[in-house]
Amino acid sequence: MKNSVNVIGCGLAGAEATYQLAKRNIHVDVYEMKPVKFSPAHSSENFAEIVCSNSLKSEDLGTASGCLKAEMDIFDSLILEMARKSRVPAGTALAVDREKFSSLVTKQIENLSGVTIHREEVTNIDLSVPTIIATGPLTSDALATQISKLIGSENLHFYDASAPIIDGDTLNTEKTFTAGRYGKGESDYINCPLNREEYYNFVRELVKAERVELHEFEKSEIFEGCMPIEVMASRGEDTLRFGPLRPVGFKTENNEKPYAVVQLRKESNTNSLYNIVGFQTNLKFGEQKRVFSMIPALENVDFVKYGVMHRNSYICAPKHLNADFSVKGFENLYIAGQLAGVEGYVESTMSGMIAGIFLANKIIGKSLDYLPKTTIMGAITNYLTTASEENFQPMNANFGILPSLDAKIKDKSLRKLAYSKRALDDLKKYKENFKC
Repeated sequence: MKNSVNVIGCGLAGAEATYQLAKRNIHVDVYEMKPVKFSPAHSSENFAEIVCSNSLKSEDLGTASGCLKAEMDIFDSLILEMARKSRVPAGTALAVDREKFSSLVTKQIENLSGVTIHREEVTNIDLSVPTIIATGPLTSDALATQISKLIGSENLHFYDASAPIIDGDTLNTEKTFTAGRYGKGESDYINCPLNREEYYNFVRELVKAERVELHEFEKSEIFEGCMPIEVMASRGEDTLRFGPLRPVGFKTENNEKPYAVVQLRKESNTNSLYNIVGFQTNLKFGEQKRVFSMIPALENVDFVKYGVMHRNSYICAPKHLNADFSVKGFENLYIAGQLAGVEGYVESTMSGMIAGIFLANKIIGKSLDYLPKTTIMGAITNYLTTASEENFQPMNANFGILPSLDAKIKDKSLRKLAYSKRALDDLKKYKENFKC
């Protein structure tokens, strides 16, 4: 392999990948299409432009996001360092001054030894050169076309319309039942029944709940392939009972017929994560928590990931990615950032970090084991490579994707801290063993 890498896109993932490669003495050619061409959501010429919330979430080790940041600190994250230098008051959250943050990142990348910056759009992928594609959820049409040609157009998604994912361990199982429709076959779902009053109360709150305002460039296509549940409910109070909440063919364990049924489908090869079937939504996150918790079985449930509906290019990761973010069947190609199927600022940065570290070590002839699954970094990459191809959804940091602790801890706060301690201990041992 050549001792040089192309990094296409210099957002959070691309900037982090570039830094990790450069610090390991790998020459990097960075290709960023701004300011020659801007996506519909971008306006700054700087790298690592943040266009949505300015918060990178909590640094508290009692949260998965805090644990992830602490893990990335072990590998010296450029993005986290610049974020802390540009932080603004936000309690335990790491929030940044957007302009200062992206300006600091840009200056750092420009001053890195062995980095050449090209301000141009890439429309063709040179597979003879090791390459990390980190062009984000608004990848240009020309490059998306090239990626589609490589992996198949059916495996590149352009709109993310997803339902919430919940922690199954926090369900009220006394208000659920498992049974196949009409009693046929084994049930792959957990069923959450509602009586007449519960159902209509739920529908009334669902219809009037606050929604996220879409960008103009999203409005024309976002709802064509997947109807938000709140829009469906607004078409008539019984619409959901003839759609995703239809009770036909079900009886509870007490042999009663429910008025409506919400179904939960296993999200991964673990038992703890479940998708709320048919609940694609554009409600604000707080409203999702409020309204969906009206479903009796979900009254105290933890939401691992809220539903989203927005323009978001991403590949079917379990079909095409290895756990180092390399693309199956293409020795020189890596995909990082939201395009790889991670969700969130820090998660995107993490993917660029992993791709950069693993590719640099590959170039110098050093092999690494994949990251421990007991870490947030390792668990996310494990999810991306093992999730259902048919129902794949992007994933963010959460404790639900980690393997269970050896000893059960009832206190939720202490349990989360124990997850973080194990993760950090295991990652430090990993880094020491491989000296990477």
